[in-house]
Amino acid sequence: MTAFDVRPITEEERRGTFDLLRRALHRGPVPDDVWARAGDSWPVAHKFGAFDGRAPIGIVSSYDTEIAVPGGRTLPVAAVEGVGVRADRTRRGVLSAMMAAQLADFAARGLPLAALHASEPTIYGRFGYGSAALGKTLRVTRPAARLHERVAAGGDVRLLTPEEAVKEIPGLYRRIGLHRPGMIGRPELWWPISHDRYAGPDGGRLVAVHSGPDGEDGFVVYATIDRRTFDSPDHGAALEVFDLHGASPAARAALWRFLLSVDLVSQVHARHRPVDEPLALMLTDHRHAATTAVEDDLWLRPIDVTAALAARTYRAAGPVVLAVTDRLLPANTGHYEIGPDGARRTDAAADLALDAGTLGMLYLGHWAATTLADAGRIDVRDAAALGRADELFTTTAAPWCGTHF
Repeated sequence: MTAFDVRPITEEERRGTFDLLRRALHRGPVPDDVWARAGDSWPVAHKFGAFDGRAPIGIVSSYDTEIAVPGGRTLPVAAVEGVGVRADRTRRGVLSAMMAAQLADFAARGLPLAALHASEPTIYGRFGYGSAALGKTLRVTRPAARLHERVAAGGDVRLLTPEEAVKEIPGLYRRIGLHRPGMIGRPELWWPISHDRYAGPDGGRLVAVHSGPDGEDGFVVYATIDRRTFDSPDHGAALEVFDLHGASPAARAALWRFLLSVDLVSQVHARHRPVDEPLALMLTDHRHAATTAVEDDLWLRPIDVTAALAARTYRAAGPVVLAVTDRLLPANTGHYEIGPDGARRTDAAADLALDAGTLGMLYLGHWAATTLADAGRIDVRDAAALGRADELFTTTAAPWCGTHF
């Protein structure tokens, strides 16, 4: 076993730990020009490194933002956005030690939730994270795909210059708001590395905004890949959608209408869209929009179970008592009564028992308690409680994050 220390990183260690993360993700060191533009998006705050002497061998990073929870409220959340261990130091307890330090920090700072996108899903269940929201990949065939006549039409879509895209889209995202459970805020440090570098002057992606009766209310970030060859000149380009948000169904429909009107395009691809987005039903022939994949997207980890459960709303059903076990944050272990009036700790006997990761899966409303029980993730002590739990936790709209971090 190699000895190592886990501690917060220093200012002088910012770039070295970022390079370590890139190498762990099989990328090269960050170029000087990229670091000059986006280095401020990798601040010292909320980063724990593992060090063998002075050399970094691992990193975990997060930033604080907010997340929408069922019922319309937003809660503080830690967005875990950089985790890596040097290739020659894996499977030696480095990741476990860093994740334990990070979770202790989250708890000490009073955060109710943590969230991440999992590069390897088998890793994060060990640390109390559960797959809480899914995303689907759409492939739309052009030019056959057309919106039917009852889909709302109106407003105007215009392309932005790269300079406008950098300046205007952050404010527009804030105005659109976090209208689905699972959507997260995008703080200032998110934009340079996740938006500006792609949609700005050197990025190459295109950005269009929709304006409705009340002004700008939606945007899309996309790129085209030329797939034409001399042998098949009519094959057209593939259009890849990276970011599409609208404040209303009408705004989102207008953006899709725009995308499906782009000339010389044979297919439109969009990954990590809401699983209940009704694009296929908006077409005259729904077969022209195929769901080619459904993947885990947002993973959620309760940090303060009492605060997290009390913050969201529940549908009308009889109360259910959950027995929660949390190996890494034992203060969460206990019984919680959930009902239409809210949630609280209780000494009452449990109806259902689950661990912190399964509670993370249940929390946003995508997975039914019955489904999780059938999968062996919930221990059922009162079978009648499953139906009540299904009703309590379900949501009208499928949870969705819509932000890569």
